[in-house]
Order: sequence, then structure tokens, then C-alpha cells
Amino acid sequence: MACENMGTKVSFLLAGIGIGAAIALLFAPRSGEETRELIGKKADEGRDYIVGKTRDLRQQAEDYIEKGRKKAERIADAGRTFAEKVAVI
Repeated sequence: MACENMGTKVSFLLAGIGIGAAIALLFAPRSGEETRELIGKKADEGRDYIVGKTRDLRQQAEDYIEKGRKKAERIADAGRTFAEKVAVI
């Protein structure tokens, strides 16, 4: 569910960047070259933001997987210990 929420946020971010760029083109008192440079710069910033968030989400997912793996190992060890005790009886 958290991934869906993040996907929605990224979608809104991209839509905002697009709308902002369109408004900037219409109302910017800059020359075409300056406007293109600004749009390119903002697009790069947006891309860098998305890359950073993707990296963070991947790391978070890897952390959750590792925690789950460790917990599964502890449960399996507890099950083996219990089975050994029952077998002795």
C-alpha cells in the first residue's frame, strides 16, 4: 500500500512539473533560450529527485526483505528446537 501511495505522489510530481513548465512557457518574461535552459534545468532536478526517491525505496524494500528473512530464520530455528524437544519425549 505504501508503494501505491508513493506512486501517486510521483505521478502528481510529474504532473506538477509538466504543468509548471507549460505555465512558464506561456508567462515567462525570458527569452526562448533562457526558458529552454530553465526547463532543462528543472527537468534534470525532477529526474534527480525521482532517481533519489527510487534509490531510497529500493533500499527500504531491501531492508524489509532482510528483516523478514531474519525473522523467518528465527521462527524456523524455534520450530526445530521445539521439534527436537518433542522427539526426545
